[in-house]
Amino acid sequence: MNWNQLWKKDMYLLIILMVVVPIAGELNFHPFNDMFRVSFGTPLFFFLLLFLRRVPAAAAGILVGISVVLFRVCLDWVLQGSFHMTESFYLRYPVFFYYFIYGSLFSLCRVNKFHQKPIVIGCLGITIEIIASMSELAFYHMLVLGTTITVSEVNKLIIIAIFRSFFALGFLNMMNLYETKLKESQVRKENENMLMYLSNLYVESVHLKKTLQNAELITQEAYQLYRNLQANDDLNSKTALKIAGEVHEIKKDNQRIFAGLSKLLLDKNVAEYVEGHELAEMIVRINEKYAEMLEKDIRFSEHIEGEHAEYHVYTVLSIFNNLVANAVEAIEGRGLIIIKLYKRDKHIFFEVIDDGPGIAQKYKKLVFKPGFTSKYDQTGTPSTGIGLSYINEMVTELGGEVRLEDRETGGGCKFIVCLPEFSLKREGE
Repeated sequence: MNWNQLWKKDMYLLIILMVVVPIAGELNFHPFNDMFRVSFGTPLFFFLLLFLRRVPAAAAGILVGISVVLFRVCLDWVLQGSFHMTESFYLRYPVFFYYFIYGSLFSLCRVNKFHQKPIVIGCLGITIEIIASMSELAFYHMLVLGTTITVSEVNKLIIIAIFRSFFALGFLNMMNLYETKLKESQVRKENENMLMYLSNLYVESVHLKKTLQNAELITQEAYQLYRNLQANDDLNSKTALKIAGEVHEIKKDNQRIFAGLSKLLLDKNVAEYVEGHELAEMIVRINEKYAEMLEKDIRFSEHIEGEHAEYHVYTVLSIFNNLVANAVEAIEGRGLIIIKLYKRDKHIFFEVIDDGPGIAQKYKKLVFKPGFTSKYDQTGTPSTGIGLSYINEMVTELGGEVRLEDRETGGGCKFIVCLPEFSLKREGE
């Protein structure tokens, strides 16, 4: 927030102070006499002063003090049958010194510097409240009543000061807690989005790694072909060597891209391992938003058995989230997706069950083949069909398996992924 915005905000806050504090001051009681009052306006004044950034609290105290005096004089004019301006002003003006001294001490003590130390703010608030109240009471006794302050009145002022200051401080802490929760929620959403981006990059890096392996194999085969052709004095040997060199160059380019992706994944300040329960909840939250974006009414149900360690987040998201997203896309309009996570004999099982239209029996042997798809957009264009083939390939590389089974009841699909626990946990755990 820039300097002009801060000034504008403080001006609005100052106007609110000058309007609201005099009105709140009418919610009061009189502990000593008919003229000295203890009101709700004081804790409200203290509370709103904590939000001023550019306007000095002393200036706010002067302006609020004037507005309170004028408001009370106006009330006397409206409500009293025989109104005398001088008499009314004479009775009301001592309250000005309360707000003036309160604002001046607030500025002098720089209370707004201690927003992260509520106990310090509370103690300073009590001290300022006692001094300001004593000042108002002293002016009222000396100039209006012509008497002195008693010890009993001082004791009452101290108790009231403690109550009013911590009452306002309680509201401040509630606001800070609410603001902290909002920030925590925002940071969690940003981290989830970051994890999704990184898991997508992780998927691409796995594909790229496979391409590197294929390029290395083709290079070796092309070079072997070159040597065989050269041994036979075949003119095509140079062409074979050229092909081997070009594939090798492609491999080097892909290696540079792979190194960049790997560095990007490592450089991001995001935890690579997340507890199993939290991962399942994260996948549900992500796909709830996805279902909402697709304007589908889908209910998610989690079933997590036992205690789970921290699992590699990119691996789990790239496999498990892909399955859940497929289920979301398969359901037409309204449906249910059940997510299960459990352990059996040092193996982790993920289940994704939906009540969508399901997959025809004749296609069940083809679902994990590259290029197979049953999803088409509104124009009739098929999807790329690499999701399930990628999942199957990745799960196989990790030493696990993925199966498509029929649901026990009703239609839909049931995918089961089984992975060795060590493939998802940190090394050495």
